[in-house]
Amino acid sequence: MKPSLVILAAGLGSRYGGIKQIEPVGVNDEIILEFSLFDAIRAGFGKAIFVIREEIEKDFTKHVLPRFSSRIPCSFVFQHMDDLPEGFSLPRERKKPWGTAHAVLAARKEIAEPFAVINADDFYGRDAFKVIGDFLSQRANEEDRYCMVGYKLKNTVSEHGTVSRGICETDEKGMLIGMEEHTRLEKLSDGIMSYVPDGRELKFSGEEPVSMNLFGFTPHVLPDMERIFADFLREHIHEPKAEFYIPTVANWAVKELGASMEVLRSDAHWFGITYQEDRPAVVEAIRHLVREGVYPDRLWK
Repeated sequence: MKPSLVILAAGLGSRYGGIKQIEPVGVNDEIILEFSLFDAIRAGFGKAIFVIREEIEKDFTKHVLPRFSSRIPCSFVFQHMDDLPEGFSLPRERKKPWGTAHAVLAARKEIAEPFAVINADDFYGRDAFKVIGDFLSQRANEEDRYCMVGYKLKNTVSEHGTVSRGICETDEKGMLIGMEEHTRLEKLSDGIMSYVPDGRELKFSGEEPVSMNLFGFTPHVLPDMERIFADFLREHIHEPKAEFYIPTVANWAVKELGASMEVLRSDAHWFGITYQEDRPAVVEAIRHLVREGVYPDRLWK
């Protein structure tokens, strides 16, 4: 069974100052998402499911879908803030989406096979799609064996501001023990600093494995995800900036359900656009990969 790819493209892009998901970065004005789809197709993925906001539907259907919809079956769904479990209603003060795990739930009716999750504006690399595609293609009958691709923290931070990353703890076999989301990580000359809500400052070496939202699941996780979302809402529904992250689900599945999540090793390099100042480095990195023959001059010939 070919796995599906769920692409999270509903983010507001507030730090970037625009709809960064459709920002051209390739030699022939390709967007980052095109490289992800190109890599996913050659890694054996059979379907793409996009999670978007209604506000960008026009730009998405005009500027994004036509680029690759003839190459792989595509569908899209909307992430609605009022898509909540029974018994909950949307607070008036809520102005932003509920986070990455809620975005996955928005696609739950489209998912019937093992699936990977990515961000639309992150570049994950050819090898990352290969290792997670190989893992998922063998998981059709294994309900609670999940995975993620880990990257070194130092290779995922921005030179131009703070970023959010899920820092992983693994056992000697490379299985996830737990993951902690850090929402204000800043690169320093001698390491990486995390500024946590209670005012503390935590220092990291940069070698720590982190989640870049490249996860692999089977559909079995979806009803569990709905239940933990309800638990999240009971505690945080009136916090306007609280978000329901995929790492929250991963931690819960491992610690409470006994599921396994393997942190897959990959030689791929991650990069992305968080701030406008990040774009030139991304453009140059992709041109280098084209010169090295990792990608053709024109993706879709």
